[in-house]
Parts: sequence; structure tokens; C-alpha cells
Amino acid sequence: MLRFGAVALALALTAGAAQAEVAGKLVLYTSQPNADAQKTVDAFEAKYPAVKVQWVRDGTTQMMAKLRAEFAAGAPQPDVLLIADMVTMQSLKQAGRLMAYPGADTKRFAKGLMDPQGYYFSTKLITTGIIYNTSAPMKPTSYKDLLKPEAKGMIVMPSPLNSGAAAIQLDAITADPALGWKYYQGLADQGAVAQGGNGAAYKAVASGEKLYGFVVDYLPVRGAAKGAPVAFVAPSEGLTAVTEPVAILKTAKNVPAAKAFVNFLLSPAGQRLAAKMGYLPADANIAPPPGFPPRSQIKLLPFDPAQALKDNTANLKKFAAMFGG
Repeated sequence: MLRFGAVALALALTAGAAQAEVAGKLVLYTSQPNADAQKTVDAFEAKYPAVKVQWVRDGTTQMMAKLRAEFAAGAPQPDVLLIADMVTMQSLKQAGRLMAYPGADTKRFAKGLMDPQGYYFSTKLITTGIIYNTSAPMKPTSYKDLLKPEAKGMIVMPSPLNSGAAAIQLDAITADPALGWKYYQGLADQGAVAQGGNGAAYKAVASGEKLYGFVVDYLPVRGAAKGAPVAFVAPSEGLTAVTEPVAILKTAKNVPAAKAFVNFLLSPAGQRLAAKMGYLPADANIAPPPGFPPRSQIKLLPFDPAQALKDNTANLKKFAAMFGG
């Protein structure tokens, strides 16, 4: 009994010593909303009180412009990035800007959510699916339901020219053999309106101006909880998602703290924090927030970030020709 207690004490002291080694300033660049970024930093600093996080927040496009200017000047500032999508991370990986961290614990996550070489790691799923007004005559369950006569002239969606989530959806659907560009042509033939971002699409359906559309999950989930006449559907073919990946820059000045930050976001505690913020955790073992479809109904369309990066410019150009923009 004494021996067992001594072993437990030794393990606790070892863990405490390892945690004490994580100290100093950690610079984070993130596209999280300000409130979410602050909650993330507060939770991490509570676990690692010897670390002080200095964080900068902006949209992913603006953040990347800032970072590219720093690269050009030879003075990149962040240790870690926590930004919207895997395609952006893939571009940084291919440019040799990220540090591999193969030691990160990703066993609980679906393989498609993580870079195979450990350069970036998805932390949550902000899915895009179907939204409909609850007064609509049809309750869609599939992408193809929006091609039915009942939906003609009543479809709205964010433009991939304005929304990163919509761009990911475009890349995933057009790469799917059962949907492809034929599906988008069908939406165009239905008179679907593609303009602005997710907020505009949500408002159009919630107001009844349109009855069907595509939107990121948390808008209708939160709206319905407040009494808005909307419902969110996970299409039977699969959702698309931005996954808010985290990565360590190759030029990171505080690598131990950067690795600790990655570990925290991927840990059960970090994943529960994502759920508490109202997002779908990337770890399927963590319960989703109230109002989301059951986990059994949530599957993702296959998505290849490297192929999407290669195809994205051409896809956006073709979309603009089809829908205007």
C-alpha cells in the first residue's frame, strides 16, 4: 500500500514538474470571436498559470494578410495559430511555415480531421447544412430535396466569394461524385440566391423571405432556442465543416507552451470547452450542445484539403460565372 502511494506521488510530482516547465509568453493569432478567444485563453492559463498568452484576433483573411506581411519582413510573431479552416492551414504547410507535432494525442478523433503528418489539428466542427423555415411545405432531409419544385425560387445561401465555410462546402460538394457541379447547376436552375455571408442567409430564412437555404449550424440552433421559426438539418449525404484547426509555426519562440496549447484544445477538457461555447466538438465522444442533431446523424462529406487548395480558385471562378458575384 505504501509502495503504491509512493508511485502515485512520484507520478504526480513528475506531472507537476512537466507542467512547471511550460512557462513564459505564448503569442496566439486566432480568428475566434473575441468572447470565445478570451474563454479559450482563460481556460488554458488556468491550467498553465506560468504562461501568459498574448492574443491577436481578426478574421482569417485579415489574419493571413497580417501574417504574410510578417513573413515577408522576416519577423513572424505568433507561436500558434487557431484559425477557421484546413485549406488555409494546408497552404501554410505547403509553404513550409508550420512545425510538425506528431506527438499530439489524436486517437479519439476521426482521421480526416487531422493532418496525417501532424502539422495541424481540428478542434471543433462548425458544420454547414440545410436550414428551413418551419412554415415551409417541405421538410428537407437531403441536398437533393432542394431541387424539388416546392423549393423553386425560395433558396438562399452564403456566397463562397464571401464566406470561408461556403467555400469549403463548394469544394466538398463539387468533389462528391453523387453531387458535383451538376448539383450547383440544379440550384442555379432553381433560382437560388447566393450573396453575402451566413448571417444574411440565416435572416432571409428566419424572416420567411426565403424558406430554404444553407447556413452554419450554430445560427439556426441558437435561433430556434430563442423561438425563431427555423430548423437545422444534417443532410443524409453528409455535412461540410470548417474545423478551426490549431497549428504551431515553425518559427515559434515558445515551443513547449505551444505544444501544451495544442494538447489542451485536443484534450477532453478542451473539447468540453468547445461544447460549452455552443460548438460541436471534434471529439465524437464529447456530447454536443443542446439543439444539435444527434451525433449518430452527423457525418461529413469526404474532404481533401490539399485538393481543395489546388481547386479553390477555379471553383470560385466557376461559381461566380454560374451565380454572379
